[in-house]
Amino acid sequence: MPENLVLLHGFSGTHRAWDGVIAALDRERYNQPLALDLPGHGQAAEVERPITFAGCVADVLARAPERFVLCGYSLGGRIALHVALAASARVSRLVLVSCSPGIEDPRERAARRAADDRLAAELEAGPFEDFIERWRAQPLFADEPAHAGELAREDQRRNRPDALAAVLRGIGAGAMQPLWDRLAELRMPVTVVVGERDRKYVAIGERMVDAIAAAELRVLPGGHGLVLERPGDLARALQR
Repeated sequence: MPENLVLLHGFSGTHRAWDGVIAALDRERYNQPLALDLPGHGQAAEVERPITFAGCVADVLARAPERFVLCGYSLGGRIALHVALAASARVSRLVLVSCSPGIEDPRERAARRAADDRLAAELEAGPFEDFIERWRAQPLFADEPAHAGELAREDQRRNRPDALAAVLRGIGAGAMQPLWDRLAELRMPVTVVVGERDRKYVAIGERMVDAIAAAELRVLPGGHGLVLERPGDLARALQR
C-alpha cells in the first residue's frame, strides 16, 4: 500500500526544489508526494507575521495527510523536527537532509541571529539578485555542480525578498532554540542524510544518530544541496 510523503524545502527555496526527487520516486511506494511551500516562501509568501516555528508546525499539520512520512531539507529539516516532536503519532518516519537540531552555544546563536537580522535588512534594501549570488557563494555550496546552482537560483527567484526577510527574523538558525536535548523523544524511525563533501553536517549527523533510538545515517555523494545535486540518490534513500 503506498505511503503518504510530505516534503519540506530549505530556506529561499520552494516546493519546486523537490521536482527531481519526486520524478525519481517509485509511485508504488509513494503515490502522491506532497511538496509544500513553507510559510514566507513561494505561494505562501502572504502569511501572518511574525513567522514562527509553532506557526510552521500548525501549517504543515493542517495540510498534511493524517499519517505520513516526513522529509525536510536544511530549514525544512528543522521544521520537520518540530513537527515530529509535536505530532509524533502522525509521523510514521522522519527523514532529515542536511539538517541541524540548532545552535547550542548561546553566544554563537546570538551572533547568528545578528547576522540573520543584517541579511534580512539587506534583502529589504538591496537588489534581490545580489542576495541570491551572495547566498550561493557561501562555503556551504562550494564545489556544487553548475546545474545544481542554476536550479537553486531559478527556485530562489520564485520568492519575494520581503517575505524571506521575515523568515530569517522569525525562523532563522539564530532564532531557533536548539532541540538537541529533545532528540531522544523521537520514537519513529529516523534517517539522517548528509552529503560526503558537507563535513560539518556529516559530524552533526553522526551525533544526531547517536542521540536517537531508531536512527540511521546515510552519507551520499555530494554536498549540502543534495535535493538539487543528487535527486536520484535522495529518492533512493527515501525508499529504503
